[in-house]
Amino acid sequence: MSLKKIASLAGTSISTVSRVLNHPEHNCNQPGLAEKIWQLAAELDYLPNNAARTLRMGTENPPIPFTVDIFLTRFDSLNTDPFFQELFQHIKEELMAENCLLGQLLYPTDLIIPDISNPGMVPYRSSESILRQNPLNFPALISRKPNTGLMILGKCPDSLIPALRKRYDCLAGIDRNPTDYLYDEVFCDGAVAAAKAVEHLISLGHQRIAYIGDCTYESRYNGYYQVLLNHKIPLNYQNIYPSSQTMEEGYDIMCNIIRLKQPPSAIFCANDSTAVGVLKALKQHKKRGYMPSVISIDNIAASEKTTPLLSTIHIPKKQMAHLALTLLLDQKKGGHREAVRLELPCELIERESCSYYSG
Repeated sequence: MSLKKIASLAGTSISTVSRVLNHPEHNCNQPGLAEKIWQLAAELDYLPNNAARTLRMGTENPPIPFTVDIFLTRFDSLNTDPFFQELFQHIKEELMAENCLLGQLLYPTDLIIPDISNPGMVPYRSSESILRQNPLNFPALISRKPNTGLMILGKCPDSLIPALRKRYDCLAGIDRNPTDYLYDEVFCDGAVAAAKAVEHLISLGHQRIAYIGDCTYESRYNGYYQVLLNHKIPLNYQNIYPSSQTMEEGYDIMCNIIRLKQPPSAIFCANDSTAVGVLKALKQHKKRGYMPSVISIDNIAASEKTTPLLSTIHIPKKQMAHLALTLLLDQKKGGHREAVRLELPCELIERESCSYYSG
């Protein structure tokens, strides 16, 4: 499949498509364009990197390149959460360095949750590529093997794992919430990251600390309330704001918090994207004498461009991408069989958004 075809479908130039596919560090000015180009390339079976060039040069029996699909479990677009967007960037760099191919980008809406009564069901995407793989009227029975791996970004339903194993030669995940050794994982413990953030706020004199984020079996929420309990600070459920952790929700929730008669003195956000929305709301809707401390988790690029600069917990995205692919490749060659769990440390990044509280 030619670059011209991808450029036409993406509504951009051939040179832009070439830069995106051959230089994974390249960022497009148009939001979502790079993601769209990679998606089209995967659907149309375009092979952009060194492994593809080797195939095109031709040998009598060229090896099948190792292809890695990416499953974004939480959102329907990489643009929804910059953390996963930056993580995806690092994954592309690692794939290219190892002469592996980026396969399909899968989202929750692309998958069939297997029925217990029909264990043959496996995930699928209703794209041209998938339809070519299986012309029958049973797309749920399509197999992605051979020589394929899946990298799972975020929390994956346990019930889906057996089906994913039917579809892929090997699995590895990157998350803040480890599973019960269901597959290889590289993680940075969300509870530990949250504890560092909340401990920092308490060290600055804060006790009325709000939480904005997911509260459903979420390690960051667990870390938040456990630190409060350890310091004998009562858990006030009025200071807990469940959200899907987007910038828009962070903005809306903060607008409501500002209107309270006695708002919290500090805000802990489960991710940087939420915190960016919180700081935007504080900037646009100032309340006399009220400027809470704000801290979050991830250390995305945008955290260095906020006003004030955002204090956050650094998650080592590049190292996580490297180790996740290393685990996939080791599985592929039979280097290990039991599930491996690798935990990486997180680090407090102190910036301007947190200050001492004496009230």
